[in-house]
Amino acid sequence: MFIPQLFPEVPLTVGDVATELRLSIDTVRRWEKKGLIRANRNVRGQRLFDLEEVRLLKQRLNEKPTGCFTVLKTDTTSSYSVIELFAGAGGLALGLSNAGLQTIALVEIDKQASATLRKNRPEWSVFQDDVRMVSFADKNADVVTGGFPCQSFSYAGKKLGFEDTRGTLFFEYARIVKEVSPKIILAENVRGLLNHDGGRTFQTMLSVLDELGYKVEHRVLRSQYLDVAQKRERLVAFGIRKDLDISVIFPQERQYTVSLREALDGVPKSAGQQYTLRKKAVMELIPEGCYWRSLPDLLQREYMGASYFMGGGKTGMARRLSWDEPSLTLTCNPAQKQTERCHPAETRPLTVREYARIQSFPDDWQFSGSTASQYKQIGNAVPVNMGYHLGVCLRQMLDQITPKAS
Repeated sequence: MFIPQLFPEVPLTVGDVATELRLSIDTVRRWEKKGLIRANRNVRGQRLFDLEEVRLLKQRLNEKPTGCFTVLKTDTTSSYSVIELFAGAGGLALGLSNAGLQTIALVEIDKQASATLRKNRPEWSVFQDDVRMVSFADKNADVVTGGFPCQSFSYAGKKLGFEDTRGTLFFEYARIVKEVSPKIILAENVRGLLNHDGGRTFQTMLSVLDELGYKVEHRVLRSQYLDVAQKRERLVAFGIRKDLDISVIFPQERQYTVSLREALDGVPKSAGQQYTLRKKAVMELIPEGCYWRSLPDLLQREYMGASYFMGGGKTGMARRLSWDEPSLTLTCNPAQKQTERCHPAETRPLTVREYARIQSFPDDWQFSGSTASQYKQIGNAVPVNMGYHLGVCLRQMLDQITPKAS
């Protein structure tokens, strides 16, 4: 796959880009704020842009292309094996599989998510169990992955070591890493983990992984630049076993984004939530890409209640998505008041299959359980195409010590 060069040798200021492409400076700044283009800062703090990236976005917005939804998949396979904890509905597992990695075991406590995994990949070994009850001391794997839930630790009198995290789900992740001793570990979580409890939680995790013999590097990845039609950030950490000479490789962000129009082109019909008559009447007044500020003031006050007087933009409330941008981050429910995800043209929440498309699941990936459970499974998933890019990086890292398998 061709990867465009990121930021050429002479990036341009916002004014230079606007002049070259006959755009207003406000337009370029708005596109950056929405996450449609990126900017780097120079030593003087100026934002610098890649002219070709902005030119490509302008062209795509003018042409409004459709039919570009793609679930990425490699034509080659490898013998590299993966154990995944907290597997959910399989977003990361499917992405890694599409990158040619071999899934040998998955652990997921949720009954419906486990059923989803078994329904779609009956050949996978799925453990529907509390991770505390699972041991892989008898298994070998090249990679252990997991998106463990973030939990507070008690720090009083602690040395911040492996045993100090006992009782947390991170301890279980670390325990299985210790049992399996994989060449590489992959951990993913919400960006907020970096600042959880003043940053001490994440530093504790890094300390534990160092104690277990892993050198860890981390980065916040933005899915809208990794072939996902969604502005979703994930904290990703790769850990390399210290006895191995492996350089960490992170996915390179693309010079494009996938719009909602492209992602939802030809999406199959499916079940979905519906608004009450009153809420539908309110949402009918919201233009594409706008939110509660578009309502008349009296209606703003009625709809927002006490939130009307609170600080912050609250831009997720009464929010209608835009055709020409990636979606906002999906949550476990498309009609929550604080994080509304209304269809760009129709006055209704996004459907289950629309949710799945935005998370880059293929249309034939079926979800078990009630509609509410399906929304939850999809909303909690790692986007499949992001998982693919992570899988490609894992293969490239493992290839540094092992001859390539085809």
